[in-house]
This record gives sequence, C-alpha cells and structure tokens, in this order.
Amino acid sequence: MSESPLPLALTLGEPSGIGPDIAIDAWLARRQAGVPPFILVGDAALIERRARAMGRAIPVRKTVPGEAADVFDDALPCLDGAAAVTGQPGDPDPADAGAVIGAIRRAVELVHAGLASAVVTNPIHKAALTRTGFEYPGHTEFLGALSSQVFGVAAQPVMMIAAPMLKVVPVTIHIALAAVPQALTRAAIVTTGRIVARDLATRFGIDNPRLAVCGLNPHAGENGTMGGEEEAVIAPAIADLVAEGIDASGPWPADTMFHEAARAGYDVILCMYHDQALIPVKALAFETAVNVTLGLPFLRTSPDHGTALALAGTGKAKANSLIAALKLASALQGGAAA
Repeated sequence: MSESPLPLALTLGEPSGIGPDIAIDAWLARRQAGVPPFILVGDAALIERRARAMGRAIPVRKTVPGEAADVFDDALPCLDGAAAVTGQPGDPDPADAGAVIGAIRRAVELVHAGLASAVVTNPIHKAALTRTGFEYPGHTEFLGALSSQVFGVAAQPVMMIAAPMLKVVPVTIHIALAAVPQALTRAAIVTTGRIVARDLATRFGIDNPRLAVCGLNPHAGENGTMGGEEEAVIAPAIADLVAEGIDASGPWPADTMFHEAARAGYDVILCMYHDQALIPVKALAFETAVNVTLGLPFLRTSPDHGTALALAGTGKAKANSLIAALKLASALQGGAAA
C-alpha cells in the first residue's frame, strides 16, 4: 500500500443528533468541497441506518486509520471496533453515553499514537451525558483532562470560535452567568491571552496577533459607574499582557466591538463570558464558524452548533460548519490558516 496522509479523527457525537447526518453529507461533498480524508470514530451500522433514513446512497466501510485515506475516495471509513449504539433520531439513549465519551477519548488516542493528524468532534448532548455521570461541562474541559490522561501534558484549554470575518474567545466558558464575576480573575485573563497569542502565531501564522479585550459591564463599566471589574481586574490584566510583549488593548465596550469597521482593528477578541462571544459570531457566521480548542498538545476543531435533535434523520441538517471544521483542522497542521 502506498504511503497516505494521516486522516482526521472525526467523532460521531450524539448518535441521536445530527452528527451522523452531517458526517454522511460531508463525505458526499468530499470532492466538490475539498473535504480532507477522515475516519469516523463511530458505529458503521448506525451510519448505514441513518443514511437510509436520509435517503442517501452511501458506501460505508469499517477500516483502520492507516487505510482510511485510501478508502476515503470510495467509501465513508468508520473505525473498525467502534462501539455499537442505538441512536434513534431525536431521542438520546443513556446507554449510548459510554460510546459517545469513548469515541472522544479514542480520537485523542489515535492522534497521540500518530495514527490521525487531528481531532474533529461532532456535537454532544451535554444534558444526556451529565445524567449518566459525565463530570465535564463540555468538550473543551474534557479535552483538557484528556491532554493529561493521554498525552501526559497538563493543558489549559481555551475555546476559540473562528469564522472568516471574526475570531472570538470567551475567558469564562460553561458556567452560569451569575458565577462569571467571581471566576473572571486577572490571572484567568492573562493566561487566556497568552495562549491565544501563542496559538494564533504558531497555528494560524499570524505574526504579532492583535488582541482586543471586551469589558464585562455595559459601556465597559463607564469609568466604574456601571461596575468595577474593568478597573480592578480587566485593565490590569491587559497591562500584564502588554508588559509581556503581547499586542492587547481595551477594555472595550462589547456593544461596539463586532461591527465591520471595529473588526478591522484586531485579529481576535477576548470576551468575558460565553454568550458575549458566541452570540455575535453565530449571528455573523452560523453555518461557517468553527470551534477551535487552543492550548492543547493536539489539534481539535468542531462545528459551532449543537445536536439539533429535531433535524436528526430528516436530511435537512446542513454540513457546512462540519466541512469548515474538517478543512480548518487540515489547514492548521501547516500553521498558516489565518
């Protein structure tokens, strides 16, 4: 067999959601959209069932990572030995939780073993996993734990949502809004800023990346009259980043940071909480934005949407964001995907 490029390791995600659907449609679009080879870490039988439900004619083949790139042109390669799942569209089964979690771990293990080039994850149903004892609030935190468990490297995972016109990073992620002021520390902002600046340079090929930092409160606190976090926490953190040679500015009012003219002035914006970051990027690029986890010893991307249970099996889910995630994961290996 001729030497082939390493495939991307694509996880199945929630079997009852649209992960199987968009994996199928991404493979069908492989030539037209230039989708790089991947191996699906998931149940081949489920893919066959879902393809029939969607009315898609698609060959599926169980294989191993070393053969996936050769197989990819002719069939959707699924990892041989992947756990079987029920995966009834729209109805998550707690019995599938182990397979969902195991697929993420297995994908990371494939990269660690040099059998896959990067991890691309389909959406998981966090509530369904939590009910079975899954202790992590999302993919990002679990991948941080896997960095230690699989790679032996302590990591501080940072969520970045990347679209052609905007990159955003929330400093605090999957926590209640009421908990944000306590979690938003000077050290958290500085650590996040360092990781973002480093990975934008090394992964994305952006020399001296420009970081714009949002305030937490309306009007960035209005000189302390609408909240004190900007003066007490955020501005000192920005000063620390600048002292380290990082091009950081702010704190800026969040309501003026996302229009076209403002976006021309920075490469990424550090936001203080989840929705401050994700609402604008999803409004601008819902179908093409990609979730990229920075700060890990391996590459990971993901479509920037959820499981969409109501669309599962209907054939109506769009694979645009997954295709963008697969292509970005492939491009980032060269360190020049701005």
